[in-house]
Amino acid sequence: MTAMRIDGKAIAADVRARVKTEAAEFAKIHGAPPGLAVVLVGDDPASQVYVRNKGRMTEEAGMASFTHRLPASASQSDVENLVRQLNEDDAVDGILVQLPLPDGLDPDAVIALVDPSKDVDGLTDVSAGRVLAQRPGLRPCTPAGCVVLAKHVLGDNLSGKNCVVIGRSILVGKPAAMLFLAENCTVTLAHSRTRNLPALARTADILVAAVGRAEMVKGDWIKPGACVIDVGINRIAAPEKGPDGTRLVGDVEYNEAAETAGAITPVPGAVGPMTIAMLLSNTLEAAKARRAALEGVS
Repeated sequence: MTAMRIDGKAIAADVRARVKTEAAEFAKIHGAPPGLAVVLVGDDPASQVYVRNKGRMTEEAGMASFTHRLPASASQSDVENLVRQLNEDDAVDGILVQLPLPDGLDPDAVIALVDPSKDVDGLTDVSAGRVLAQRPGLRPCTPAGCVVLAKHVLGDNLSGKNCVVIGRSILVGKPAAMLFLAENCTVTLAHSRTRNLPALARTADILVAAVGRAEMVKGDWIKPGACVIDVGINRIAAPEKGPDGTRLVGDVEYNEAAETAGAITPVPGAVGPMTIAMLLSNTLEAAKARRAALEGVS
C-alpha cells in the first residue's frame, strides 16, 4: 500500500479562494478590505522571502497588505512602539511580527504587546488561553492548518480518533494538541523523551510530527492507514546535488512512512502553504470580529 499524498497546496488554494470571496463582500459592506500588517526587523534572507510571499498572497486575496521594515539596529523600544501604533491603526485588522527577531531583542515582550483582537498568528497569552479554554478567538496558524489537513482526509468529524502529537513547543505541539482535543479526539502529547515513543506513535489514527528532528519518525512508527501530518522542515546534506548540496525533509522518513500510512503530507508543500492560508483566514475573521465589536459599541 502506498499512502495518499495530501495535496496541501491545493487545499490551501481552496482556503485562499474562500477568503478572497468573503474579503470582497466585507470590503463592499464596510468600504475597506481587511488589512494585515507584517513587521520585519533586520535582513534575515528567509524572513524576507516569507514576508514577500505573505504580502503577495494577502493582496491576491483582496486584502490590504502593510509591510513595516526596521533595520537590524532597531532597538526594543523601536519595535514595541511600532506594534503599539499598529494596535491603534483602524486600517489594520491583523498584526504579524516576523520571527526570529535579531539578537538582542526580546520577542516575547514584543508579542505580548500585540492587541489580542489583531493577533492573527495566535501567539499572545490571551490567544493561548482561549485555545486552552476552548473559547472563541484566533487560532495559531500552523496547528489550525493541521486540523484542516486531517479533516480533508478523514472528514469533518474527527470524534474518537486517537491523535498523537510529537513535539511540545508553544508554537505548534501544545496548541495542536488542544485543537485536536476540541475536535473530540483522544490526544496524547508526546516528545523526544517519551518512553516507548515508537509504540505510542503506532496507536495514532492521526500522527502529527512537530519535534524538529530530521526524519526522526520511521516507517515502523506508523499505524497502518494512519493520517500523518509532518510539520517539520529540516535542511540536510544532499551529496547527489554536489558537495554543498542540501534538501528539505520533514520530521518523518517519508518514503518509509508512505508504505504504511493511509495519507501523508509531503515536505515541503503541505503544512507551509496551509499556514499562510490560515493566516489570511485569521485576518478576515479578525476584521469581522472587530467590525462587529465596533458596531456593537456604536
